[in-house]
This record gives sequence, C-alpha cells and structure tokens, in this order.
Amino acid sequence: MTPPHRSLDTLDRLRSATDRNLVRLVTLEPGTHAHAALRNEIVEDNLNLVTRACHRYTQRVDLREDLRQVAAIGLIKAVDGYRPGHGAGFLAYAIPTISGELKRYFRDHTWAVHARRGEQELYLRLVRTRDDVSTRLGREPTVAELATELGEDEDRVRVGLELGTALRTDSLDAPTGTDGGDSGTGHDRRGAPDPALELVVNREALRPLIAALGERDRRILKLRFWDDLTQAEIGQHLGLSQMHVSRLLTHAFTTLREGMLVTT
Repeated sequence: MTPPHRSLDTLDRLRSATDRNLVRLVTLEPGTHAHAALRNEIVEDNLNLVTRACHRYTQRVDLREDLRQVAAIGLIKAVDGYRPGHGAGFLAYAIPTISGELKRYFRDHTWAVHARRGEQELYLRLVRTRDDVSTRLGREPTVAELATELGEDEDRVRVGLELGTALRTDSLDAPTGTDGGDSGTGHDRRGAPDPALELVVNREALRPLIAALGERDRRILKLRFWDDLTQAEIGQHLGLSQMHVSRLLTHAFTTLREGMLVTT
C-alpha cells in the first residue's frame, strides 16, 4: 500500500535514484564518509519498504516500534548485500531480505514458550494467510479454508493455530477483572498449595508401621479413623469396654510414634 504522503510519481523517481545510487555505491570505499552518506541516503529513500513490511503486523501494537527497527535493519542489510546488475532488481532483493529479518525476529525473540523452528514458521504462515483470507472474505476463515489455502491438512492447521498460545504469556500480576466482574490478578485465580501434600511423607512412613501392628490394632484404627466411630461404638462392635479400646488406641499410637521417630 502506497503511503499517502508519497505519490506514485515520487516513488518512481526515488526508485530510479536508488538504482543510480546503488551503482555509484559499489564504486566507493566502504568506511569512507562518502560511502556512509550515500548509504544512508539510499536507506532513507526506501523507508517505505519498511512501512510496507510492517503493515501486516499492525495488530501487534506492543511490538510496533521493535518491528520497525528490525525491518530497518533488514533494509540496511539489503543495501549492503545488493549487487547492481544481478537478479531482478533492488526491490526483488530488498523485500525478501526485510521479510526474512522480521521472521527471524519473531522466531528468536517473541516466543514465551519454546517452539521448534518449523512450528514457528507454520504459525507465521497461518497468521499471514488468515489475514489475507479474512480481507478477501470479509470474515474469519474456517480451519478447512485455511488448510485449502495453505495446502496443509486440517489437523496441522489446528496445531499451528494453537501455537499462538506459546507466543505470549499473560503476567500473573495483570488485572483479570472486567467491568461488572470480579477484580483481582492472575495470582488470585490460582489455587493455593494443598495442605494435604504435607501429609504425604507421613502417610508413606506410617504405611509399613501400621502393617506391622497386630490385626486387632489395625482393625481398631480402621474403625476409628476410616469409619469414624467413637471409642464406645468400637467397643460395642468388638465386644470390648470403651476403656479397653482407649488403652489399645494409646498403645497403638505409642508404637506408631516411636516407629516414626526411628524412620526420621
């Protein structure tokens, strides 16, 4: 898309000037003032290529300035690497060079969770295709439409779209409430540590100690702590007095406590 402040005639003149300047640039000694000045002039005359390359990423407001700087680096590399008379001209060389610089930036710097290079490239292809198809259809394309456009199967397209969740992560300190909704941060929505986890070690240590008790003691412990019976109810169940059940429980507790002290 042509920037509104530059007419097509102006762009044609700039391109012609760029072609002449590129031919002249190779005759100058790198590092000299004349070479640096002409190089800067060529870059400034072609900053519209930077704008064009960044246009497809306008939704990434958070990266707007970073992407422009990365694209400008790509333009500088194109100026330095182009050789007049080779290939299909400077534009044909500069545009993929700038695009490649942006792709590398997305691949290496913007993924909060690691994804393989092939997966990253698939996601970027999907984003570009989705934007193009959305513009053409006037709506969000379906997975099937994206698969047809890209020549990929639908499962691979779904995987590629899901990779977008690895691109960015939300801060736990970010507010999660909406107008009329609950306020708070991501921390508030996360569960607290389970207190029962602290009992795991003790339970595992007690398991063999309980198994070593006599059958009656094990049965009394089960009735007390698994079936939640009172000492009197246990006594009625086993034909014992409540006082006798109390002494048996105390003896079992002492045995288990001493065994725990030994294991720790």
